[in-house]
Amino acid sequence: MLDIKMIRQNVDEVKEQLGNRGVKPEIIDEIVSKDRKRRDIIVQTETLKKQRNDVSQAIAQLKRNKENADTQIEEMKKVGDAIKAFDEELNGLDEEVTDMASRLPNMPNKTIPVGPDEDSNVELRKVGTPRTFDFEPKAHWEIGEKLDILDFERGAKVAGSRFLYYKGWGARLERALYNFMLDEHAADGYTEIIPPYVVNDESMYGTGQFPKFKADVFQIENEDLTLIPTAEVPLTNYYRDEVIPEEKLPVYFTALSPSFRSEAGSAGRDTRGLIRLHQFNKVEMVKFAKPEDSYAELEKMTNDAGSIMEKLGLPYHVITLSTGDMGFSAAMTHDLEVWLPAQNMYREISSCSNTETFQARRAHIQYRDDDGKLQFVHTLNGSGLAVGRTLAAVLENYQNEDGSVTVPEVLRPYMGGLDVIK
Repeated sequence: MLDIKMIRQNVDEVKEQLGNRGVKPEIIDEIVSKDRKRRDIIVQTETLKKQRNDVSQAIAQLKRNKENADTQIEEMKKVGDAIKAFDEELNGLDEEVTDMASRLPNMPNKTIPVGPDEDSNVELRKVGTPRTFDFEPKAHWEIGEKLDILDFERGAKVAGSRFLYYKGWGARLERALYNFMLDEHAADGYTEIIPPYVVNDESMYGTGQFPKFKADVFQIENEDLTLIPTAEVPLTNYYRDEVIPEEKLPVYFTALSPSFRSEAGSAGRDTRGLIRLHQFNKVEMVKFAKPEDSYAELEKMTNDAGSIMEKLGLPYHVITLSTGDMGFSAAMTHDLEVWLPAQNMYREISSCSNTETFQARRAHIQYRDDDGKLQFVHTLNGSGLAVGRTLAAVLENYQNEDGSVTVPEVLRPYMGGLDVIK
């Protein structure tokens, strides 16, 4: 959440920066106007409260002198009624300003590309060379179904579209991938966590999913609980309403979890395969850092995600997202996209973001600086990696003409030494 004081003091800059993210300037004007009215009421209320205090003292003195205080008592009743009315108006304005501000996206870092959509994204680097096939490469769902390791038909029968069964070596390969990822992140200093897979509304608010994106998740009816869309939510909220000791920073967490997405608005997109599911496994990375260190930590997180693909031998590239393509909470995002031969294109497999203080303000996560003052931490999150999409990339990049799939060397110890899935 953006600091209302910052908005108030930098109205033109906020309009320009958030305008690059599609926010209309009238929304900022309305927030500032309501905030100004709110502060005016606070001043009037404090004046009335002082007046009430003075009148109360005068009444007490009159009573001590055994004099009539009816006029002053009547005056105090009117003052009390006015204060009550102002308090009710103030509470309403507080709720309105908070709700409107909570729906504003984060301010983008000034160095990222400005543009309305993904066409304005900027490629930072390519890593690895896509394989040249001497046969027509098949899509991962076709490979998986023919090997009898992915079953989309029965997944749809049991749960609906965008669900599947991993079977046999398919389940083993999925497990090999996430165990490999967790082991790599642990070696890089991340503390492994098994988090709750359901969270309350306050947690969803803390990371920025609520109130704006309720249509994108699965909520449990009549309960203050939501199936997590990513382990970013429980990991970031680990320190909600806490002060992290400065000497602990930076804190690194990693977790494997299922992720549940309603995929609202994705009708007709990626209807086959593992790219866009309602339920999928993802290994998440989350960091808590001092502001002066957070962008170095973002680069390291991006490299940590990239290292997984390099060790798996998967070609990928890194792009910096534009203002119009970036997620709600992010100030800067680097996407890593893996090469999928059957689609002849790169597809997102990890998104690494620095949210600066945006989530920390919402979740009240702070630390004490060298002067003993409370400051908001910077929070970062990234996929390390989306497991199903990684499995899809392995199937497509390591497929053989006879329909078999070679197991990447680093995964063989996790697969009982198996080198080819036939």
